[in-house]
Parts: sequence; structure tokens; C-alpha cells
Amino acid sequence: QVQLVESGGEMVQPGGSLRLSCTETIQRMRLEIYSVGWFRQAPGKEREGVSCINGADGGTIYADPVKGRFTIARDVAKNTVYLQMNHLLPEDTATYYCATDWLKYCKDTWPIPSNFGSWGQGTQVTVSS
Repeated sequence: QVQLVESGGEMVQPGGSLRLSCTETIQRMRLEIYSVGWFRQAPGKEREGVSCINGADGGTIYADPVKGRFTIARDVAKNTVYLQMNHLLPEDTATYYCATDWLKYCKDTWPIPSNFGSWGQGTQVTVSS
């Protein structure tokens, strides 16, 4: 059993920044071994991939809408993956989820949500003035 927990979501003004965290709380999965993806889902829209970090080498992938604004990173000691979001836009409003595919490289599964087997409960990000 794996328990991923997201945190850090809140309401922020356009142009603002947030840092989301994804932690595996039961310590049965080391996030530096397996890839972790961030996804988001806005009301009425399909869940979409935002970013992913390789378990094997820390390599990263970003969806085009967030390139240059979002940064994914991990803290091995804290078993936590972060999503730093800068220059936020109203269209970034969504529930953000982290998930793992239990594989070492994102290219094998991301950005298809159904390829990821373990999910967190999500954290809400609202960008509004």
C-alpha cells in the first residue's frame, strides 16, 4: 500500500506563485526510485499531465502550457516531490494530483493518467483576482 499526500494548494492572484508538495507517508515507496507525475483536472475537463520526474535519474518533462513557469524537483531525504509554480494564470486553476507509475522513466507512461497506478487525493489551486 502506498499513500501519496499532496499539499500546498490555495487561492492566489494571477502572476503569483505556489509550491505544491507530494509526500509518500507510509514509507513503502521511495520516490527517488520511481517516477512521479503531477496532473491537474479542472471542472468539466479531462485530467491532464503537467510534469513528471524520472525515478532513475531525476530527468524532467513538462507539458507545453507550463514550460518555463513550473519546475518539478525532489528532496530524497524528505521523500517528497515538489511542483514550483510561478507566473500563475487563471487557466492553471484546477485540482492538482501527484501519482506514480512504479517505473523509472516518465517517457514510458507520462502523460497518460491511466498509466499511473497510485494517486494522491489532490490539492486545489485557484488563480483568481
